[in-house]
Amino acid sequence: MDSSSGTSGVASRTAGLAARLFPVFICVAVMWLVRIVDALAPADFTDNGVVARQVSGLDGILWAPLLHVSFGHLVANTVPLCVLGGVISLSNRVRFVAVAALTWVGSGLGVWLIAPAHTVTVGASGVVFGLLGYLTARGFFDRRLPSIAVGLGALLFYGGMLFGVLPNRAGVSWQAHLFGLLAGVGAAALLDRRSRSVKPLT
Repeated sequence: MDSSSGTSGVASRTAGLAARLFPVFICVAVMWLVRIVDALAPADFTDNGVVARQVSGLDGILWAPLLHVSFGHLVANTVPLCVLGGVISLSNRVRFVAVAALTWVGSGLGVWLIAPAHTVTVGASGVVFGLLGYLTARGFFDRRLPSIAVGLGALLFYGGMLFGVLPNRAGVSWQAHLFGLLAGVGAAALLDRRSRSVKPLT
């Protein structure tokens, strides 16, 4: 066997893997960059999060998932975002972008609508819950064994997160978690519903 062809094959597969995961890498890299700059800057970036029921706080929907109050907060969101987002992106990176966008906006709107007035919410946990909701619900909508298996795996490893949709911890936005989760399920229904009408060949 030609070693050069083997090396070329490995390099090609590695490049393909990196290309599939690129959207996740970019998302996480921007989150970390923003947190580092925020830690060094005299101003507090977290003031630009979602300000509940204030028209001036609507633009926070765009920025909130990129903002974190501490590096610990960021790490807590980075790990599941990489794992859950990576699973989606490996199968279809465009799908990851679509699901992330839908849950990003859905979670933020939910916070803006029902969080206590004037409170500021930041963090990517709503998107993380959205990715979990998508992976869990996708198997129900497309009825494919691999999707069902992935959904069960996501529940096995991260199912405990679901308690985060309950208002049981002070200082934690259960609203972001709940609406992120619902947006993820909605994304599965929207993006995978066509699969339900496809009948297997006989």
